[in-house]
Amino acid sequence: MNIDYTVTALMFPAIPLTMSIYSNRFHTLSSLIRKLHDEFVFEKHIPPEWEKQLINLNGRINILKTTIMFASFGFLFNMLTVFALYLDRIFIARVIFGSCCLSMIISIIFFIREIHLSTISLKLHMSDMDVKLD
Repeated sequence: MNIDYTVTALMFPAIPLTMSIYSNRFHTLSSLIRKLHDEFVFEKHIPPEWEKQLINLNGRINILKTTIMFASFGFLFNMLTVFALYLDRIFIARVIFGSCCLSMIISIIFFIREIHLSTISLKLHMSDMDVKLD
């Protein structure tokens, strides 16, 4: 495979957009945790399924941290690919670009897992409503 600047340029819009999506989810998750914390500390309100929610939220935080870390590595590897191309080190650029793609794949896999945990969290949140849906 021939690798040049156009190959690495394909990743430049994708990686920051992906990281923005991850950061938005992290921000939303942190707002939810702060809200639950305030309810518990200030209002002494303990929602049903409290312990399961906390375990789920802790897992989601850890997965999002890992997701963002791998996306950051992907961005770093993409920049290092450009640098290797600049130095005319084609083989090294190929290896680094492969690492970029692998990092982004791992990041997306972790993100899929976080979405799965998010749906479990929503089901836990709705568990106290005994509504029968047709």
